[in-house]
Amino acid sequence: MPAPDASSAATQLSVIADTVDRQRERVASIAEPFLGTDREDVVTTVHEAERQLLMASRALQRAIKTLA
Repeated sequence: MPAPDASSAATQLSVIADTVDRQRERVASIAEPFLGTDREDVVTTVHEAERQLLMASRALQRAIKTLA
């Protein structure tokens, strides 16, 4: 069995991390219209989703560094 290609895996993870970052920004922008309204529940849950995506992005960046 051939050795796994670390460079290819790092490239794929980098593309995925970029996508996650873009989606995180999109998610964050959804909460903005609800700030200061009676729908703070929406803001809270959307911000939680944004934080989870940030954590995923950081984990992907750590995996990329591990492959370097």
